Amino acid sequence: MKKALITGITGQDGSYLAELLLENGYEVYGLMRRTSTSSVERIKHILDKINIIKGDIGDTSSLFDVIKTIEPDEVYHLAAMSFVPQSWVEPISTGNITGLGVARILEAIRKSDLNIKFYQAASSEMFGQVQEVPQTEKTPFYPRSPYGVAKVYAYWLTVNYRESYGMFTCNGILFNHESPRRGYEFVTRKISSAAARIKLGLQKELRLGNLDAKRDWGYAGDYVKAMWMMLNHSKPDDYVVCTGETHSVSEFVEEAFKCAGIKDWQNYVKTDPQLLRPAEVNLLIGDHTKARENLGWKPEVDFKQLVKMMVEADLESEKRNL
Repeated sequence: MKKALITGITGQDGSYLAELLLENGYEVYGLMRRTSTSSVERIKHILDKINIIKGDIGDTSSLFDVIKTIEPDEVYHLAAMSFVPQSWVEPISTGNITGLGVARILEAIRKSDLNIKFYQAASSEMFGQVQEVPQTEKTPFYPRSPYGVAKVYAYWLTVNYRESYGMFTCNGILFNHESPRRGYEFVTRKISSAAARIKLGLQKELRLGNLDAKRDWGYAGDYVKAMWMMLNHSKPDDYVVCTGETHSVSEFVEEAFKCAGIKDWQNYVKTDPQLLRPAEVNLLIGDHTKARENLGWKPEVDFKQLVKMMVEADLESEKRNL
């Protein structure tokens, strides 16, 4: 039986990935920090099937201990300070966890002398002020946030360890991916939740930042399959994972309100200058040709299906709480 370690197992991607690995017969370990309050909401339905191990991405010795204890076949490094606007508030912490955290875990794997495959959760935010459209594995990076900068460091470190030490390390350059398990601080979940709450008379308006920003939005459940396929391919490499379609924030709002049965979404949405980023990323759209040709991966859930899935889940959740 293969053993896999997932950092960030309590997050959106971690929960979907844990389910996928369990379905494929893995023994799954999840790294969690020792905190007074830990949210396991997304994985509570599989807690009895996985192994939680305590450790900290910010602490080198704990990562050495974790690797030595588990001796995993695969490590999926998803843990990061992943909310981009917060990286402007905490740039030092973002660099320490999102950037240097990868150095710590790669060193723990390298010094273990075990044949461990490593997946790094890279991000389309690395492209930032895009240098070409669409973005591919060869597009130059131009990050526009401390988060994006930290991810670029982590990306190149992952490449360096592969080329310098012959390690099986992969970067998945994932474009925005959402689901009903997305955190409420993210714009897509903020929108789907607001659509549900406005429909039920629980909320009067929705405040957003840049309505014109365009993103390539996919379904998290599809994207974790790409992670697994990368580590089970014959050779390590880096891949863009996306849908190849772009939609504006206003399009997401329009579709969400339509799914909730609300006409004239403009009557409920207010633009809030405080929600604008210091440096905006205006357009992200990827090309997943390499993942399709090398891994046989392609997205299965389209934009409208994704929005419908999220709004319906939020409507159901809000009704239960009434």
